[in-house]
Amino acid sequence: MPSQYIKRILAASVYDVAVETPIHAMPLLSESQDNRILLKREDLQPVFSFKLRGAYNKLAKLSARQKERGVIAASAGNHAQGVAISAQKLKIQATIVMPKTTPQIKVAAVKRRGSKVVLHGERFDECCEHAKQIAADKGYVFIHPYDDVDVIAGQGTIGMEILRQHPEPIDAIFVPVGGGGLIAGVAAYIKYLRPEIKVIGVEAEDSACLKAALEKGRRVTLPKVGIFADGVAVSKIGKEPFRIAKTCVDEVITASNDEICAAIKEVFDDTRSISEPAGALSVAGLKNYVRQRRLRNKTLLAIGSGANVNFERLRYISERYEIGERTEVIMAASVEDTPGILKRFCKALQKHEITEFNYRYEPDSIATIYSRIRVSGRNTDTGKLIKSLRSEGFSIEDLSNNEMAKMHVGHMVGGHSGGMKNEVLYRLEFPECQGALERFLTLLERDWNISLFHYRKTGGAYGYVFIGIQIPPNRRKDFETRMKQAHYVFVREENNPAYQLFLS
Repeated sequence: MPSQYIKRILAASVYDVAVETPIHAMPLLSESQDNRILLKREDLQPVFSFKLRGAYNKLAKLSARQKERGVIAASAGNHAQGVAISAQKLKIQATIVMPKTTPQIKVAAVKRRGSKVVLHGERFDECCEHAKQIAADKGYVFIHPYDDVDVIAGQGTIGMEILRQHPEPIDAIFVPVGGGGLIAGVAAYIKYLRPEIKVIGVEAEDSACLKAALEKGRRVTLPKVGIFADGVAVSKIGKEPFRIAKTCVDEVITASNDEICAAIKEVFDDTRSISEPAGALSVAGLKNYVRQRRLRNKTLLAIGSGANVNFERLRYISERYEIGERTEVIMAASVEDTPGILKRFCKALQKHEITEFNYRYEPDSIATIYSRIRVSGRNTDTGKLIKSLRSEGFSIEDLSNNEMAKMHVGHMVGGHSGGMKNEVLYRLEFPECQGALERFLTLLERDWNISLFHYRKTGGAYGYVFIGIQIPPNRRKDFETRMKQAHYVFVREENNPAYQLFLS
């Protein structure tokens, strides 16, 4: 099967607009991981993403009549910019349908390339269907972001460059996976010419559609997709990419959001460039693979796929990377509230550095301290620290993997609320666009009393809310039905230890 793509990849028309990106060594990461680690710098493309390759190859292969009709694509970012610059170069009329939640910087980038932008829907699936309808109505050629042989061949030129630039042995290549166009093209080329090289797909753990498909032996649709790594937030692997992946991909591994944040920092440390979450995904997966396999002295290459990150997202990334690196632990420490308790807690930490500390006095009560502590390793140093604190009489809860504690509780002020009746706690996410928070509150204001509220803007396509609402037991189903009808994603949180310790 890979042989079917070799000619297409060798004949791909990408270099009229794309550049041959370099492979850079990562000396700091190599030292920490005891392996030789290399990074293929697709963030150095003119649109800061590999997507330009497949988009241009597809447009260049269109017939004269198809080019005259014009093209249309659906995308929230990288594919949109790839199609826009390609259409500009080839003098083709282009329309890009983008979700209403798309950051203005990306909308402006597409418009600068001469494409018409249509904002529709709040999710990719909605704008994709709208784009296909426009294509049917107006006769435009729809340019799929990943499920197309010419797009796949264009992305496959990355594999061709890797083998040309680095003819020495490579033990494994790590490829980020969204819809599968990139890994399909790279794997088809690599496995045909260098079958001994392992091709490892890397997915965000909350959007692992290829992993699910390989386990089931067929394509499946994920019921929910995480959106932190928005460049790979796809609910179903492409049909053609899956056909190739079944025979050409050796393994699929996942990475958490915190691990992706750590990878962004590590790419920055070695290159002084800032990856988008999907762009650093392969590095996060590589680190997990090394740890799980206990690899040493291997040559491992990760594809850095892009750098289209909103500046305001960096605050979120910087807050989370140490958890992903396993160099910070979040904990709740509870003990009888007596004079000198804070000094006693700090002394019990021995020489560990405190990076965050939250406490509120409550007379005749148990003191609960929210803290973030720097450690040398989650599984070793943290265990010793917790054991030491418990020996000093503190009750300890490790909250390092508690999303509510990381996203909300650590940023809230105040304390427990006494006498609160029928309070139900939810974590929600909703598409982030102008007026989104006001519309959410309007949905609630007539029927429900809000008892707690915390919202943080993270710079992504979705907003995150932690909310307490007083709802009688016989009305909770009505509330959740209303949330579902409004397409809000929510999780009940009354049993979350972070809530019980700090807010209930």
